[in-house]
Parts: sequence; structure tokens; C-alpha cells
Amino acid sequence: MATLSTPTLSLPPASPTVNNDRYFANHPTLLVINECISTKCLKQVHAQMLRSGLFFDPFSASKLITACALSQFSSIDYARQVFDQIPQPNLYTWNILIRAHASSRDPSQSFILFLRMLHECEHFPDKFTFPFLIKAASELQALRVGRVFHGMAIKASLGSDIFVLNSLVHFYGSCGDLDLAYGVFVKILQKDVVSWNSMITAFVQGGCPEEALALFRTMEKEDVKPNDVTMVGVLSACSKKLDLGFGRWVCGYIERNDISVNLTLSNAMLDMYMKCGSIEDAKSLFDKMPERDIFSWTTMLDGYAKLGEYEEARHIFYKMPRQDIAAWNALISAYEQNGKPKEALAIFRELQLRKDAKPDEVTLVCALSASAQLGDMDLGRWIHMYMKKQGIKLNCHLTTSLIDMYAKCGDLEKALEVFHSAERNDVFVWSAMIAGLGMHGCGGAALDLFWKMLEAKVKPNAVTFTNVLCACSHTGLVDEGRAIFDQMEPVHGVVPGDKHYACLVDILGRSGLVGEAVELIKRMPILPTASVWGALLGACRLHGNLEFAEHACSRLLELEPRNHGAYVLLSNIYAKTGSWDRVSGIRKLMRDSGLKKEPGCSSIAVNGIVHEFLAGDNSHPLSREIYSKLDEIAATLKSIGYVPNKSHLLQLVEEEDIQEHALSLHSEKLAIAFGLISMVPSQPIRVVKNLRVCGDCHTVAKLISRVYNREIFLRDCYRFHHFRGGHCSCMDYW
Repeated sequence: MATLSTPTLSLPPASPTVNNDRYFANHPTLLVINECISTKCLKQVHAQMLRSGLFFDPFSASKLITACALSQFSSIDYARQVFDQIPQPNLYTWNILIRAHASSRDPSQSFILFLRMLHECEHFPDKFTFPFLIKAASELQALRVGRVFHGMAIKASLGSDIFVLNSLVHFYGSCGDLDLAYGVFVKILQKDVVSWNSMITAFVQGGCPEEALALFRTMEKEDVKPNDVTMVGVLSACSKKLDLGFGRWVCGYIERNDISVNLTLSNAMLDMYMKCGSIEDAKSLFDKMPERDIFSWTTMLDGYAKLGEYEEARHIFYKMPRQDIAAWNALISAYEQNGKPKEALAIFRELQLRKDAKPDEVTLVCALSASAQLGDMDLGRWIHMYMKKQGIKLNCHLTTSLIDMYAKCGDLEKALEVFHSAERNDVFVWSAMIAGLGMHGCGGAALDLFWKMLEAKVKPNAVTFTNVLCACSHTGLVDEGRAIFDQMEPVHGVVPGDKHYACLVDILGRSGLVGEAVELIKRMPILPTASVWGALLGACRLHGNLEFAEHACSRLLELEPRNHGAYVLLSNIYAKTGSWDRVSGIRKLMRDSGLKKEPGCSSIAVNGIVHEFLAGDNSHPLSREIYSKLDEIAATLKSIGYVPNKSHLLQLVEEEDIQEHALSLHSEKLAIAFGLISMVPSQPIRVVKNLRVCGDCHTVAKLISRVYNREIFLRDCYRFHHFRGGHCSCMDYW
């Protein structure tokens, strides 16, 4: 949650700057302007000025424009209408209207006004004009336009003006060009506190908190007295660094130096405490705050939620004086991002029922993500229809979320439809669609889309390459995967990270090139991470390579001693090679260490309700019917020659202490059986499993799809399996 306020820019004062005739400065009508408290009142003054002819005095007109454009009840449309009636607006009046537009919803209007000014005004832009134009460029992050204004200011001999330079530091920082921002900053000969604040803010917003804190120390050495804006920037740097110790020192510094603590600064301290994990400090400050706004409450709510203290978060939520959409979003996103999609969607439904606030883009992105996690296609479709009915225009964030939701819920065609209908696709939209194709085993189509992305001049990022390489892994495209990996840095300027190496190890290992995968790990320019060793261990499990498996498992456990999956994979490899004494040793080691394999869990959404099953689960209200259906399935499949692959029992290490250890009780089989008895034949059965589907369940799903003539979509933690007519989309390569 952002707390960093924009540093106060050195903008012109409200007094006139180019008014040559102030004869009417004390005219009673003009004095009334300062007393106006509404647009209606201003319109009455405007009418009086027109009747008396006062309106046609440039100074008098500028006073009216200032009130119309910059007062608390300002109306920029009305100000523009008044401005268009002035025969010869002076420079001050042009500046006021440019300033108002720079802070409006459409800052680009400032540029249009400026072009008019160059043609219609007898005066050239001054040191007050350019800061407003540069501010508008900052709002729009229009780097090229802002650089043009920079050049014009230099040509106008304003290149050393403090107002202009401070606005340029802020502008370049807002556009993410820290080098240019710092280049302007160091050229300011007489730096004021705004200069320092602008550069500190630029460093923090640009992801360089260390540099921001270093600049603060330099500021102190040069005896520049910081203000509240400075301290907001410094506290935000502490938040980004998660440096609670220095954050506490900063809070003490504020008190020792009598820096005025307003609500914005209090909120920055509160945010720092929460992000650095000190609930006690945050609660103490929150309780002492003389004034709180919605941001204060939301910071506390968000902090509790992200730390997993959901009950306290909900307590804060229901105590809030008013629950705006930011508060709802904080609660929904906390659940969604911490693997609690059901709880996230329950809050989303409560929002719909309460109607206290209207869902915004963040709400919908979180709800779509939660739907994707659960594989709840019905809710995902409903959210999509809601957006259409509300006239919500799809931006890249929503488009990406919709593609991700449809792909993860098994409707690849709908995901492609959303992708192709989007007005504009950024790198994240392309990457999401590539991921969806790869997840569904359409490696060739994923590669084709990647080439089209390059043709469209969209620069791939690290996520794109992870998704492309995963697509190659899922479909055994070894040569293509190697080629894309080799092109990452020299051709596209993306340095391969640990995820990319893990993908390539997986590509090689899955195809049986385990030795080549090991050699790749040895040549890595970065230290292999747990994901790299995990990929190698998974390949060893597929191909029964005990020698490399033991080495990979050892290295993986050095990095993650509590990784139960590593023990389970090694145990499975031992079992596959008949090393039963070693299997027993692994199981004993896990028991002694208190480690348990994550239990298999499968979910299926039916009529808007998500049903979850664990292996051997009998807690469902329809358990009797489900097990009866499983008996029927077993008998039917046996009659056509199916023989259970009992070797897969060895994978269920964590279930040795319970009776329900049989293959027929795997969670995905329970979910499929429930789907068969609960859904009409025309409905596809969509199941989501938290672990990799075992080989026996994969075989059974293929047979069920043929014998019962049903489409089954099974998403495990690696990919999608689409079963139809006795075949799977993965072609048995997973």
C-alpha cells in the first residue's frame, strides 16, 4: 500500500505575476470573490463583472479564473468557459488554467492550452509555466514530451531556475529515469528542501531505498533541515528495506527535531511499522493518533491480514467508520494471495450483498485470481459478465486475469477469445496466454504465439521466458527450449534467472537427458536454487536415476531442510528400484523430524459451490453415493481389462497410518465420482488437485472419459489434463 506522498513542488504562488494594471485590485466585487463558498456564488460575481465591464480588465478576470480553477469547489469546465470569454488573457491567467489542467483527470489538456498560448499570448512562457507543464508530463509519464519542455526551458534561459529544476527532478523520477533525475539534481547549485525531497522520493519510488537513505544522510551533513515530506520519503525507504531498526530511529528523529507530524506522516510511520512486521508498534501508534483517515484504518487491516492474523483483520474491518473499496480489497487480496481463495470469494460475495462499495479493478482481479485457484468456472464467468454489464472497459490487468482464469479453469478457447478481442495487449497479456497454452499441452501453439509477440514488437520479459520454457517442457520440445534459452540474454537482453535454469533442467530431465541436465547445473553462473535441484530430482523420479537423485535430494535439503517433497520423491525412487530398507529409512527420518507430506486434496465446483476431497475422505454429505459410484466404476473398468497400478501406492508416504490407503480412494477419483453423480452428462467435469496426479489416477480418468462419455478437466500443480474419448491432451507426457 503506497504511503509515499508526492513531494511539494516549487510551484508559483497564487499572486499575479504578469498583471500590469491593478487599478481595480480593491474593487468591492473582486473582494467578494475571496468570500465565495460555491460555484453558484462565483457565477453571480461573474454576472456582476460582465454587467459592470470589470470582467474585461485582465487583472480582474485573472482573479475570477483563479477562483474558478483552484478553489476547493473549483470547476475546471466552468473555468475554461470563463477563460474563453476573456478577450486578451494575461500570462498569469494562462498559467493558472494550465496549472489546473495539470492536476485534473486529463493533464494532456495542459499541452493543448500551452500550444494555444504560444500562438495567442503576447508573452513567452515564464518560470511558472514550465513547472506546470512538466507536472502534467509527470502525471502522464510522458518522457519525450517532458524532455521537450526541458529543452524549451533551457532555450528560454530558465535552465537554472529552482522551480523548473525541482519539477524536472520529480518528472524524471516519476518516469523511472533515475539517472536523468539525479543528473538534474546534482546541477542545482542552491538546493532547497524541495530539491532533496524530490530526489529522495524518486529513489524510493524507483526501487532504490538504499540510495534514498544515503541521500538523506548527505542532506543532514549539508545542514538542510528536513520537513515532514522528507520524513515520509525516508520512512517509505525503511518500509521497502524492511528495516525496522532504522525505521524506529527515524520516528525518534522526527520527535527529537520537532518535525511537524501531520496525518500523512503518521500514516507513513504506521505503514512502516506494519510492513516491517511490528504489530505492537503499529497498534501503539494507531491508538495514539489524534486523527485517523481511511488510509490509517486500511493500513492496520492490510497489515494484520498479510501477517495471517485474519480474525484481527476482520475485527478492524468491522470497526472502521466507513468501509471503502480499498478496505474490502485489502481483505480480499490478503486471503487470495495467501492461498485462501474460498475465504477471499466469501468476502467478495459479502461485498456484493452489502453494497457498501462498488468493486473496482483490484477487486475484480483478486476475485478472478481466487476463481482461478479454485477452478470455479461459473464464478469466473459471472465476474466476466458483471464487467460487461457494468460497462467496465478491459485494461491489460483485467485482460490478463480473465485469460489466466479461463485457462486455469480449463476453457482454453474462451481464454483465446479474450486474448484476441483485447484492444491492447501488453507483455503480461501475451505472457498469460502463452502460459495458458503451455499449461494445456499446446507447446507448438505457445511457441507460435511467442513468435507473433516478437513480430508485434512487444519485448518479452523474464515471466514470458519462464512461460515459454514451461510450454516446451510440457510437450517435450527440447531443441526449441534450448534455442530459446540461449537467445534470452544475447538477443532479448533478459538475463536467465534460477526459474529459467530450473525450466531448462526440467526440459532436459523429462526427455531423459538427465546427464546433460546435471552438466547444465555445473555450468550455471549463479548458485543453483531449490527449484533447480527440485527439477533434477523430479527428472530422476521419472527415469529411476538413483545416483543423481541422491545428490539432488542432498543439495535440495541443504537449502530447504523442511522440504517434505524431497523426502517423498527420493522415497518413491527407492521404492521404484526395490530399495525397501531405504524407503523405511526415509519414512523413519520423516517421522522423527515431524515432517508430513502435504495431503492430496482435490476440489470440484458444482452449482456455484466448491466441494473439496482428501484421500479416503468420508466427510461429504453424499459420501455413501460417492463410494457407491466408485465401486461401480471399479467394476466397470475391471470388466474392460483395467488392472490397478499398485506401485503408485508407494507415493502416499503420509498415509501409511490410515486404512484408506487404496488407489481407489485418491482424492481426484472421489472428485470425479462426485462429478458423475452431480452433473448432467453435457457438463464437463472440472477438478483441481494440489499435487501431481499419479499415473494410476491418470489411467482411470482416461478410461472414465471413454466408458462414461464424459469430458474431464484435471488440473494438477504442474499442468492441465483434458481427458476425452479415452485420451489425454498431455499425450502421456507429463
